[in-house]
Amino acid sequence: MALEGVAYALFPAAMARFAREASEQGPERLRGAGVVALAAGALLIWLARRLAG
Repeated sequence: MALEGVAYALFPAAMARFAREASEQGPERLRGAGVVALAAGALLIWLARRLAG
């Protein structure tokens, strides 16, 4: 959640445009983007834990 907050604080107009465009997408496309984001987040956490020892 902190990363999303940074994006809204630094780029409010771009984030508003992103939210507007996302609301116009179909459920399948949003679901696919969610799966990709989930996989990327899980990979980042795995890498961080692995590198931290």
